[in-house]
Amino acid sequence: MSEKYYFEGNTGPWELIVGLEVHAQVSSQAKLFSGAPTAFGAEPNTQVAFVDAAMPGMLPVINRLCVEQAVKTGFGLNAEINLVSIFDRKNYFYADLPSGYQISQFQKPIVGKGHLDIELEDGSTRRIGVTRLHLEQDAGKSFHDQHPEKSYIDLNRAGVALMEIVSEPDIRSPEEAAAYVKKLRAIVRALGTCDGNMDQGSMRVDVNVSVRKPGAEMGTRAEIKNVNSVKFITQAIVFEATRQIEILEDGGQIVQETRLFDSNKGITRSMRSKEDAHDYRYFPDPDLPPLVIEAAWVEEIRKNLPELPDAKKARLMTSYDLPAYDASLLVSEAEIASYFESTLKFSNAQDAKTAKMISNWMLGELFATLNRENKTISESPITPEKLAGLIQEMNNGTISGKMAKDVFLLMWETSKTAPEIIEEKGLKQVSDNGVILAVIDKVMAENPQMVEDFKSGKDKLFGFFVGQVMKGMQGKGNPGLINDLLKERLK
Repeated sequence: MSEKYYFEGNTGPWELIVGLEVHAQVSSQAKLFSGAPTAFGAEPNTQVAFVDAAMPGMLPVINRLCVEQAVKTGFGLNAEINLVSIFDRKNYFYADLPSGYQISQFQKPIVGKGHLDIELEDGSTRRIGVTRLHLEQDAGKSFHDQHPEKSYIDLNRAGVALMEIVSEPDIRSPEEAAAYVKKLRAIVRALGTCDGNMDQGSMRVDVNVSVRKPGAEMGTRAEIKNVNSVKFITQAIVFEATRQIEILEDGGQIVQETRLFDSNKGITRSMRSKEDAHDYRYFPDPDLPPLVIEAAWVEEIRKNLPELPDAKKARLMTSYDLPAYDASLLVSEAEIASYFESTLKFSNAQDAKTAKMISNWMLGELFATLNRENKTISESPITPEKLAGLIQEMNNGTISGKMAKDVFLLMWETSKTAPEIIEEKGLKQVSDNGVILAVIDKVMAENPQMVEDFKSGKDKLFGFFVGQVMKGMQGKGNPGLINDLLKERLK
């Protein structure tokens, strides 16, 4: 287990308590209670059915696919699936919520308690409880900056299906919060139940933060609404915890409220006082009967689930003897896992050694270059087949590992294959003993004092000779052979 994370205040350590409410948009072509489309980026108010606009006399009709997606996600959360759940009306009044209430689930959600296991950088794991997953409809969007005197409303998102996934307040550090969101995102993407695109609003996170002295009662929490990136979540938590500690140490009290995160300034600021459940006056929606699903259907969904990140990680560790850290990173995104398995498929040898080489190249050179170029792995000009080709050239002794890094960069810049670049640049590794020995003899003849010093016990000079021979062969010498032949000659 990792060491406990504390914030240091003027009066000593403070413990952080965080719970997350993730709003994940259900991957569906239609809304939760209407047949209106859900495409991102459409012209305002072009994807609105009468029921989404709360026209009189319109009745909601549940979208079966959205229910199925919620059940799938429930299995991904290791959670209870409730065969009977209830839709409620959550009453609040915003201009972009034309009905004056949101159809949600309160006392009887479709998914009950579950958990996620998260991996931390030090190799430890933590289990974070999941309180519930409930289905609800999204609201529309208000624009206050399009006209000096008017506000505009776009109802395209009104009625879009959301899964609100509520965690227990088990998170104890910003790192754990980030790991939880990343793990959840990997799961819903693997299941195909949410695309996880936080920059498009498909996943938004409400962050509940409080602090307390170690072992003390829970403190009053503040909720930070709609944080849309993992980086901002960690920044918001650090700022909010620090703010609360300063207030408490100055003798003040924390106000239960909803706050917004200003990503430009890296601060949270008050939005409104936080409502309690009774403020929303929940009651069962009279237009929707209880949602009853058949156990056989739920079992059918369970049987057809795709491989989830935890299972994939275990398989990679078992099949290819990969370290847990490598396997965790490789399954963190569906595209990364797919890239790894495709590269392995294109490799001639699909053994543990090759798998580790692919992992090292992906987590090292490839990720570093992607980050530097601000690209995703799907945008990499080096395809899995090309990376497999580069590794093959190393395995068969055509190029050294050092030369492979140069070839990798040329592959990135030109999109050519490793054999094409090796041929064009004349980079084939020299493994001819006679050629290597000739260079070794020349280097020794030019450095007689160094040879004498080495033979008298200055072992560190061996690296000098390796470097000189490699230089004399313009970097094309086989490093293994150079080492072996040098040791013989310098005896």
